[in-house]
Amino acid sequence: MVKSLLVFFCVCFVLYGTAQNNTSRQVALQSGIPRPKLVVGIVVDQMRWDYLYRYYNRYLNNGGFKRLIGNGFSCQNTMIPYIPTVTACGHTCIYTGSVPAINGITGNEWWDYDLSRDTYCTGDDQVKTIGGNSKAGQMSPRNLLVSTIGDELHLATNFHSKVIGIALKDRAAILPAGHSANAAYWYEETTGNWISSSYYLNELPKWVQDQNAKKLVDQYFALDWNTLYPLATYVQSTPDEEPYEYRPFGREAKGFPYNLKQFIGKNYGLLHVTPYGNSFTFEMAKAAINGEQLGAGTNTDMLTLSISTPDYIGHTFGPNSVEAEDDFLRLDKDLGNFLDYLDDKVGKGEYLVFLTADHGAAQVPFFLNQYKIPAGNAVDAAYTDELNKLLKDKFGSDKLLMDVSTYQVHLNRSLIKHLGLNKDSINKVVVDYLLTQPGVYRAFPLDKLNETTLNATIKTAVTNGYYPQRSGDIQIIFKPQWIEGFENGGTTHGEWNPYDSHIPLIWYGWNIKSGQTGREVYMTDIAPTIAYLLHIQMPSGSIGHVIEEVSR
Repeated sequence: MVKSLLVFFCVCFVLYGTAQNNTSRQVALQSGIPRPKLVVGIVVDQMRWDYLYRYYNRYLNNGGFKRLIGNGFSCQNTMIPYIPTVTACGHTCIYTGSVPAINGITGNEWWDYDLSRDTYCTGDDQVKTIGGNSKAGQMSPRNLLVSTIGDELHLATNFHSKVIGIALKDRAAILPAGHSANAAYWYEETTGNWISSSYYLNELPKWVQDQNAKKLVDQYFALDWNTLYPLATYVQSTPDEEPYEYRPFGREAKGFPYNLKQFIGKNYGLLHVTPYGNSFTFEMAKAAINGEQLGAGTNTDMLTLSISTPDYIGHTFGPNSVEAEDDFLRLDKDLGNFLDYLDDKVGKGEYLVFLTADHGAAQVPFFLNQYKIPAGNAVDAAYTDELNKLLKDKFGSDKLLMDVSTYQVHLNRSLIKHLGLNKDSINKVVVDYLLTQPGVYRAFPLDKLNETTLNATIKTAVTNGYYPQRSGDIQIIFKPQWIEGFENGGTTHGEWNPYDSHIPLIWYGWNIKSGQTGREVYMTDIAPTIAYLLHIQMPSGSIGHVIEEVSR
């Protein structure tokens, strides 16, 4: 009898707990707040806005880009409102609605005057690699000073939502996902595997281990890389084998087709500069949706997805290359397949997608010069040696300059103070030197920005990028079409000009109407618009505005 009563009370206790759990789920379901099952942010690294239309006639009708343009809402005039326009800053801005002056991510790396050391944007030596043996996993979002939209989604659902970040680049996986992400995954070049950090978890989930076990990179390399269509049809590109293109696959590999079989099991880093990097990333995204059951619960989940390969191909071959065109044609196919997967797995109309870019890219100066368009390469590597000599002659020390990077000059502030030198005098020597260099349009001390006469657009961009303890002392602005470095080939980005700062922004899926706007909106508007659509708080450093037109 006693035993029977004991069993009865245990069963009641279990049923009570289950009822309580079901009640909490019903509250979430019956809250009356309409939300999508899943939010997917897709950032195409180094995608200029014009790529939507440059290859439009070659995109597939059932591919990705035409589907988004035709059925989604396109913000045709989306601009980045800060400099430098680089990967870490872009991914951070998209998901925080903030700018480097507030969120603290002032570049891919910077000299940290508080810590007196070089700092990589997501570097963290207090954590360890999960899933690999290299230091590539010693990363976290701790240098980010504000919350992301994923953090705010977690707060709004009392952390019942799941937020996952995925990208080949660590910074493109970590910074968008935010501080409270369930996990972020990025690529380890030495093994060809997806890895993570002990910041998030102690071991890779089984679904990630299973994905790594497929050795997809070897399978891709076995396919080699030839153009998707006959080479002669690539009329939107320069001829193959241009002299200013880098040759990542070997000195003799001057153009298509590229033999990738030789790298199987050897050089997994080369995945970056092939379109298979896109495919590899989308396959990981599908595995995450399935493995984590994203979009299958009673709360909205978020997947932040960055497509890194276009950036590597753009830097290596240039934006006008056959390689870049072929990459976007293949990306269109991969994107279409991924949207099909979302329709099948999550449900058509049940998920919200936005597609944008972290920055654009300049044309290769050598290419522009061929058509009499003024352009050039600023050999900034020489600035450091020459400035050190000038400063030593003038002030008696050759250690007053830290470095010249990310369009800024970093001075040794502590040494200047220790020696009792006049910083304004040092600034003047540096500025006077820079203004004599080819391609330099303006140079000025950042602490005198308010006293500097500049075009309003440029001045706003500089202001929004300036965080004193993580920024340099003197800003360099190059003339249009001039780029920093890359004098031996390829191209880069980072300035205020439209080719670097005009990006695509398309909304698609849940509660999104079809259409477009030509009014100027900004990268900072993305996060507050998501917050508006989800009825949650915008991130803590957000300065953007809601793009109301996107919603039905």
